[in-house]
Amino acid sequence: MEPSEAGRHVRYAADEKPPGPLAFGLGLQLAMLTIAGIVLTPSIVIRAAGGSDAYLSWAAFGAVAVCGVTTIVQAVRVGRIGAGYVLLMGTSGAFIAVCIGAMAQGGPALLATLVVISSFFQFALAARLSLVRRIFTPSVAGTVIMLIAVTVMPIVFDMLDQAPEGAPALAAPVSAGVTIAAIVGIALAAKGVWRLWAPVIGVVVGSAVGGAFGIYDFGRVAEAAWIGFPEGGWPGFDLEFGPAFWTLLPAFVLVTLVGAIETVGDSIAIQHVSWRERRAVDYRAVEGAVAADGMGNLLSGLVGTVPNTTYSTSISVTELTGVAARRVGVAVGLIFLVLALLPKALAVVLAVPGPVVGAYATVLLAMLFVVGMRIVVQDGIDYRKGVVVGVSFWVGVGFQNGAIFPEFFAEFAGGLLQNGMTAGGAAAIFLTICLEAAKPRRSRMEAEFDSSAIGPVRTFLQAFSARNGWSEGMAQRLDAVGEETLLTLIEQNDDRDIAGPRRLRISASREEGGAVLEFVVAAGDDGNLEDRIAVLGEHTAGTPVEHEISLRLLRHLASSVRHQQYHDTDVVTVHVKGG
Repeated sequence: MEPSEAGRHVRYAADEKPPGPLAFGLGLQLAMLTIAGIVLTPSIVIRAAGGSDAYLSWAAFGAVAVCGVTTIVQAVRVGRIGAGYVLLMGTSGAFIAVCIGAMAQGGPALLATLVVISSFFQFALAARLSLVRRIFTPSVAGTVIMLIAVTVMPIVFDMLDQAPEGAPALAAPVSAGVTIAAIVGIALAAKGVWRLWAPVIGVVVGSAVGGAFGIYDFGRVAEAAWIGFPEGGWPGFDLEFGPAFWTLLPAFVLVTLVGAIETVGDSIAIQHVSWRERRAVDYRAVEGAVAADGMGNLLSGLVGTVPNTTYSTSISVTELTGVAARRVGVAVGLIFLVLALLPKALAVVLAVPGPVVGAYATVLLAMLFVVGMRIVVQDGIDYRKGVVVGVSFWVGVGFQNGAIFPEFFAEFAGGLLQNGMTAGGAAAIFLTICLEAAKPRRSRMEAEFDSSAIGPVRTFLQAFSARNGWSEGMAQRLDAVGEETLLTLIEQNDDRDIAGPRRLRISASREEGGAVLEFVVAAGDDGNLEDRIAVLGEHTAGTPVEHEISLRLLRHLASSVRHQQYHDTDVVTVHVKGG
């Protein structure tokens, strides 16, 4: 099997162990990039809402500590919580508007209460992600990832001009230009280990140039204590559940669900860039990522700080460096925890000039946009999906720039739609629901999940074929696809110890030029059918050939097979073209 475009550059896959110094170096690199953003979000919220410096100190400390814990959980996966990939956790910019509203109307205690309660919606989504699989599609996730770049780029571009008063006019453009030139130049021209260090070398070189111009904040580093704790304390909860709570709760829930889409997209994208050979998306990892995101929001609320989410930066850095090992995620989490308790070390990172950070983020966000675009294309984009992606993307761009009826929407739900990712994500969800509703009505059947279901399945598919007026050849093709898919699933589940009877649900619908069959059963553990079909030509000694017969027939009869594996459910979607 040919390696994927991204996988050709993978030096250390997710399950491999790079040398400790390399893992630590990349972890430090990721921490350097994201720590400022983690601290900046609560700072924006609290200062905009008129909060105290003491609470700001507490909120920043809590945010960094929570992000450290949840980044480690994402990497190592604790039970069903965590993706098992390098997914950085950081404070969520999508929550800025609603968090400012909560702070202004009820203070930190109301904010903490709303964050805790909205986090439970994310846990519920993670537990039942298979039920919304037709809504939270790769097309929706890819669109949201592209909109992340659209939403954050204006902030990044503003950072390019952030130079202290009295600094030379060339300080910002030269520092930013040197940073971009170093990162892009090394990434394009270097080979081997040097490419791994392209981002951090760019930041170091840019910071050195900034220091020569006098814009690196050495004073911040000198004044910071070596070890310290926040000045403020835990704000507690607002349990009165007054009008402000009920007014803001729907907005918090919506932003939480849109943030979950971002996490779904990030967890799909990180799988695309973490293996040398292309693999089917493991939706158990996606569920784990969403659950860890919910845990991060819950901890953020319990601590009394702003919510967090997965940071797409880790995807860009993974693709740029080719190192996807879980050790890097653990290293980042540990560095966050250390930085939360070491103000001096935190100051070294926060003192990096804004133009340098902006230049670094510009390169990474540009790559992230392409990752989102790739997810949309790899999902298969037809006319209808093109409408969903195109309209949603430009709706997000329009709202982000305040160009869509600002007199009506600027203040809607506390400015909820002023965030392009939120507006575009909500549009993508709505249009996907409309697309599903407009599809032809599906025929459905249920049966016991064992070999006795073969007869009822054949009868069901024959009747479905007859209703659509298909030829005898198409009817036989559907009959064979149904039988071989069912036999493969039964074989895959034979060794599982599941108490009680298991049910099989099949739906069949007509599409242009053929049919779509969907098989839903209790989850199996014997690998992904997409991957097994893809490697049929790589038969290995000791594997009985007869076990591959159904897979080979299925590959021959079906135009495509998609296997979505969730913790409790297997969903196999088979496309069968006529003729």
